[in-house]
Amino acid sequence: MTITPAPMRKLKTECCELGEGPHYDARTDTAWWFDIVGKKLFEYRFSTAEATAHALPRMASVIAEIDEQRQIIAMEDGLYIRAKSDGAVTLLSSIEADNPSTRSNDGRVHPSGRLWIGTMGKNAEWRAGTIYCVDGLRVQTLYRKITIPNSICFSPDGSIGYFADTAVNTVWRVRLDPTSALPTHDPEPLLTGGDLPLGGHFDGSVTDVDGNLWNAAWGGGSISGFTPDGTLITTIEIPAAQTSCAAFVGEDLDKLIVTSAWQGYDPAARASDPGAGYTYLIDGGFSGQLAPAFCL
Repeated sequence: MTITPAPMRKLKTECCELGEGPHYDARTDTAWWFDIVGKKLFEYRFSTAEATAHALPRMASVIAEIDEQRQIIAMEDGLYIRAKSDGAVTLLSSIEADNPSTRSNDGRVHPSGRLWIGTMGKNAEWRAGTIYCVDGLRVQTLYRKITIPNSICFSPDGSIGYFADTAVNTVWRVRLDPTSALPTHDPEPLLTGGDLPLGGHFDGSVTDVDGNLWNAAWGGGSISGFTPDGTLITTIEIPAAQTSCAAFVGEDLDKLIVTSAWQGYDPAARASDPGAGYTYLIDGGFSGQLAPAFCL
């Protein structure tokens, strides 16, 4: 097992009960992420180290750029267009709006501009979730009976997709049509729980320019890198046990922000894990890739 020490600092922001969905806007050198349970969207400007918490009308988990004025946000009942100027949201596509027991969870934009988005039960009900592909007009079902969809990310050329079900601690690899983001083959298991050096469960992942997958281990307090064939590259410990997701940031995309959570902790557990719920910046010399914009 290779544990790599890396310069790291905790960003001076509010503590999140369930930090998730980090995203980086390179035009403004700004990171965005959510407290899903707290119904907040965080905006962190690296140039000034200024953090702003935006209240949301419902739980949300994924954000991506559309253009300089607009973002796409996945909320518990569908996809919304958010205006950066005033935070106003407009419904684009309903997703499971008729099912109040589910919400959005992990998702990312494919290089084609399509969005993969997963849903799950609000209490992690067994196999209550689904993974969808959204092209701006249509919502297409990809995989049903997922308990906690996570690790949605793609190879740089869009020919490979990854996703996990955290409940069964497995990451799958699937071949895709690079132009449509739709699967062309059946998914194959790539990683299982035993592949996590510090234990825990596979949560959110992001891929770098070489197609390596960097995963946040829920319960493992770490980020681990894996090659496209599943070989472990290295592991970086995070001072928060429930690490949840990551995104590349910085002018050269050589840094990584990692969200975390204290959800499910009693007072004793919170006291024993004081770093839980904060967002961390790792200066690890990564070779990140810029997140694609969502195409309407």
